[in-house]
Amino acid sequence: MRIQLTSNRINIVLVGFLILLGIGSFAYNQYLVNRILTQERSGIELWAKAIEYTGNPTQEEISQNLLAASNYLRNNTSVPDRIISMIEEAEADRASQTFVTQEIVLSEARFQVPRIIVDERGEIIFSNHVDAPLNQDLIDRFAEINDPIEINLGNEGYSQTQYVYYGESPTVRYLRYFPYIQLSLLAVLLGIGYVSYRAIARSEQSNLWVGMTKEAAHQLGTPLSSLYGWVELLREEKDDDFTQRICNELESDISRLRGVAERFNKIGSKPELNIQRLKPILEEVMDYMDQRLPQLGKNVDVMRQIDSSVCAKVNPDLFQWALENLIKNAMDAIKTSTTKSYVSVKLERVENEVFIDISDSGVGIEKKYQSEVFKPGYSTKKRGWGLGLSLTKRIIEEYHKGRLIIHKSELGEGTTMRIILKAVEKPKPSEDEAKAARA
Repeated sequence: MRIQLTSNRINIVLVGFLILLGIGSFAYNQYLVNRILTQERSGIELWAKAIEYTGNPTQEEISQNLLAASNYLRNNTSVPDRIISMIEEAEADRASQTFVTQEIVLSEARFQVPRIIVDERGEIIFSNHVDAPLNQDLIDRFAEINDPIEINLGNEGYSQTQYVYYGESPTVRYLRYFPYIQLSLLAVLLGIGYVSYRAIARSEQSNLWVGMTKEAAHQLGTPLSSLYGWVELLREEKDDDFTQRICNELESDISRLRGVAERFNKIGSKPELNIQRLKPILEEVMDYMDQRLPQLGKNVDVMRQIDSSVCAKVNPDLFQWALENLIKNAMDAIKTSTTKSYVSVKLERVENEVFIDISDSGVGIEKKYQSEVFKPGYSTKKRGWGLGLSLTKRIIEEYHKGRLIIHKSELGEGTTMRIILKAVEKPKPSEDEAKAARA
């Protein structure tokens, strides 16, 4: 449970970090957008002023004065000072007009902002960088984005007011999407980092369990060998039937303990899988568990429905271990001692798959806990370590490339655990094996 708690804390820290990054990125992006919008408005205002300036009637007078001066110079050899002064003034005004024109060109180059000019009647008389249809909806949309800019044309005798409506440049539009793109990339990176962390944590945890199981197998070896010796000594000292029967039972249990030690020793190693008929493996496990039921103080019927022809590639020792865990859990789930209590094991082949259903009439599993039962540390028993189902799932899925699922479970009705393996055909025996079997 400590591991799960640490994992939850890491999740909270990662999500909090992502939220802080998102807030910071959004705030800075808004700052950049506002700066660009301010510059764009300044550019549009300069563009509007330039139009207002070049559309002023005095500019036509300047052009006429320059034309008159040029004609006069062509027709007269002597140039009065008045004409020279008029030409100089006109040239100065022409330079100002050229400067304004250049500013308009620079503004166009810097800001590709969609803009329209609307007259006093609300009709669009000019557009630039606009891809949308020119209609009232466009005017309203631009008005929602930015306040219009006035252009005053004419003089005291005649004047006209026009309005510049404009939207946002492609740069601003791209920047508005940038925080979402950045957050998506950050989420992907954090996801990759979290998955990597979980993989490393699982690997370290797996190595820890492997080391513990191998050490346990090593530590069990010496006392088991000693127990064999004590049983043989007892058998030689007491040759009555009762003692011999007890020695046989002790020897059977010691052999089983040695098998358990061998199972521990195989954890972490690549198991050797062979094509096996599954019925003998199931029968052996069920017979062993059936003999222990009276010792558990429970009146439970053990029902079997086994297809003797079903074969699969398994490691008998590890597969028996997984079956024992599932059957033992099924028996532990039964809280009553009524005659209706049962544990059922069903083996069948469905197309190319082998189904092993282990059912009980126990208390069942709540739906909210069904995704938790296979996690290390989860247990409904007061003294349980919560490793049985986790280890069983690993044996079935990692070592045998199968699946272990909760096929169905209802509170007060019981649970059915299902093992799914790939079905194989039993190889035909060789001629020597066939002769040996007939002999």
